[in-house]
Amino acid sequence: MRRLEELQFDNTYARLPAAFHSKVSPTPFPAPYLVSFNPAAAELIDLDPRESERAEFVEYFGGRRTLPGASPLAMLYAGHQFGSYVPQLGDGRAILLGEVRNTRGDKWDLHLKGAGQTPYSRGFDGRAVLRSTIREYLCGEAMHALGIPTSRALCIVGSDEPVRRETIETAAMLVRMSESHVRFGTFEVFYYRQQPERVRELADYVISNHFTELAAAEDKYQQFLLEVARRTARLIAKWQAVGFAHGVMNTDNMSVLGLTLDYGPFGFLDDYRAGFVCNHSDYSGRYAFDQQPAVGLWNVSRLAQTLVNLITVEEATTALGVYQPAFAAHYGELVRAKLGLTTEADGDAELLLDLLSLLEANGVDYTNFFRRLGNFDTATAGARHDELRDMFVEPEAFDAWAARYRARLHAEASADAARKSRMDAVNPKYVLRNYLAQDAITAAVERRDYTEIERLRETLSAPFKEQPGRERYAESPPDWGKRLAVSCSS
Repeated sequence: MRRLEELQFDNTYARLPAAFHSKVSPTPFPAPYLVSFNPAAAELIDLDPRESERAEFVEYFGGRRTLPGASPLAMLYAGHQFGSYVPQLGDGRAILLGEVRNTRGDKWDLHLKGAGQTPYSRGFDGRAVLRSTIREYLCGEAMHALGIPTSRALCIVGSDEPVRRETIETAAMLVRMSESHVRFGTFEVFYYRQQPERVRELADYVISNHFTELAAAEDKYQQFLLEVARRTARLIAKWQAVGFAHGVMNTDNMSVLGLTLDYGPFGFLDDYRAGFVCNHSDYSGRYAFDQQPAVGLWNVSRLAQTLVNLITVEEATTALGVYQPAFAAHYGELVRAKLGLTTEADGDAELLLDLLSLLEANGVDYTNFFRRLGNFDTATAGARHDELRDMFVEPEAFDAWAARYRARLHAEASADAARKSRMDAVNPKYVLRNYLAQDAITAAVERRDYTEIERLRETLSAPFKEQPGRERYAESPPDWGKRLAVSCSS
């Protein structure tokens, strides 16, 4: 394990021409202090967790000092926001400190979010608030533990510096970690500026650093688009299966590596609602839960457009054609596992869709229902399942569905104990519900009590395990927590 000053930087993005970024240093916090530290993320960059106890730690990640070997910069990109193209965005409040390689050869960006103004701030203050950093910090870890590709976070550094959002709040910086922060919008900015040589240069960079198996292929640009389409489809299938809504699927928030990036007004489903909109600024419902698969394809199509000088229209069409089959195949695989099925059969889609309709009509908690479904007893036809039936306003409707489900399980000779073990391994007991995040935020903001952040991080790191003493984190939200308004500033 290494000290901070011994981290091994390999700043490949900084070696790209100046057209791709602007050199800029963080704006330091006055009197920074550590809010939370994530030892699991530290391990990814070979950082000794005891380094978080040094005074220098918050100086490096509070903007007051530069790590040896780092090369701070703000990345340029553009993007489609709610369907409309915005010609220049970029890192308006985040700075890429540098790229650290660990002893296994993996590379991790250290991205300081909330680091102050950059040339891309568009008049804004360049800061993040403690509320939003807590949400992103916790959700990255929750998603990783759920097996969903995502950025991670090393730590939160706080400050008493006031920041105006809807109200006056205190500032914070998040050290976000990702294999790359190249977005669909990074390609778009050069396409719309009519700089095809820059698009090619960026594509070559991404392929040589992140899709190395494609580097020697004659059709590497089409293969790159194919792989992005496939990864994006599989990512969103995972979102849908676990009940996660991103909230702002703008092309500048979409990673070319198929990672979940930029946690803002996200939300996990409580009561199942197909049209769940987690962002109160999304007035049209463009990014509703059930719209995410289609938006993913729309976004990949925007990326395909940027490659017009590198691939033919036919090649682009072929690449885009893999998206929907990849999504359907992976989502089908995931939901069959959630139902405890080991085979695929005619009627499975109807069985699932009818269940989802029942959950919505009865206001049933999505996560808790699937977790409890693992206890389903197939031994006796007509057996009652009170813990499941009691979740429904119309229990007879559940009984009718349960009879079909029991018959399906019998058809593949399902054994209850083995099935429960499989289902518990894919149906989480714990997800980051908005009210749980709000509890941690309230304690941190109002009382400077960060213990709930740590308890949540630890709980969410093992979402499929029974955790005695932490059952309350699996409860459906109280009335006040069911309709929390979450905005882009969150």
